[in-house]
Amino acid sequence: MQRRQRGINVGLMLLLSQIYQVGVSNIPPVTLATLAVNIYLFLSPMKSLMEVCISVQEGYLNNDWQRLLLSPFHHADDWHLYFNMVSMLWKGTRLERRLGSVLFACIIAAFSQLIGVMYIVLEMLLAEILDEPIYKMQCAVGFSGVLFALKVLNNHYYPGGTSNVMGFHVPNKYACWIELIAIHIVSPGSSFIGHLAGILVGLLYTWGPLKKILTAFAGFLSCDGHPPRPTEFNSSGYARHSSDQNQQDYSRYTGGLNEEEQYERALRNSLNDRGGPQNDRRPYGFWIPTEGQSEQEEIRRRRLYRYDRQ
Repeated sequence: MQRRQRGINVGLMLLLSQIYQVGVSNIPPVTLATLAVNIYLFLSPMKSLMEVCISVQEGYLNNDWQRLLLSPFHHADDWHLYFNMVSMLWKGTRLERRLGSVLFACIIAAFSQLIGVMYIVLEMLLAEILDEPIYKMQCAVGFSGVLFALKVLNNHYYPGGTSNVMGFHVPNKYACWIELIAIHIVSPGSSFIGHLAGILVGLLYTWGPLKKILTAFAGFLSCDGHPPRPTEFNSSGYARHSSDQNQQDYSRYTGGLNEEEQYERALRNSLNDRGGPQNDRRPYGFWIPTEGQSEQEEIRRRRLYRYDRQ
């Protein structure tokens, strides 16, 4: 399955515009490098989506473990890339300033691989428990799982507050679970298991051994044997930013929309740009359907289109 593209990638143009508005010098290096890798692989993918997506069949049974490395950094279309990278721009900047670039780089590297492993484990469990082999065939691609893990970390390091999820204010500590369900309702084609895998890996960091392991490894990579102090980046060099300033930066490049509102707008623009559900491209997704599911997906697309038109 090859990525199908329009003549103009509107989502990519919007993403580059928002990066420009924030200012490259204001984005910490690891966050900036992550954005650059994802954009580069969208413009020049190493392989087709069906050759990089991760599944039980392709990754585990066929021993194609290269997919663990490639699948998080390839995206189905420009809106998929746009939504994920805008979220990364916000979460990455905030967390990298808090944790320091060395530790944050270790987190991104570890999470991008562990989430693929967790995804395979969860799909295998579903296939065995439900006696449904189709779960071994479902193939996933995209950075969404890493973003759900970073959301868990963000709520851990910045506790308190509420998030607006589909018009309802919920405590941040529950927001990732509510959004897990809400996004699947809004876009049935997104990978519920992929997002769940991200949350579980995030919890392994905040409640399990991952934090100690990655912190120790970051210390080993540092010259003095200790992780460097967290730094703040802005156009004038290194400086601290208050949470209010972080929120102002976020509002500046998201138009004041929260993540769910950005997601719904991206879906709406994507559908409008494609002329509705009659086009066979997916509006957005982490999950790539397997052969034999086209009829079911057509029903889902029509439901999504009706939701958008209400």
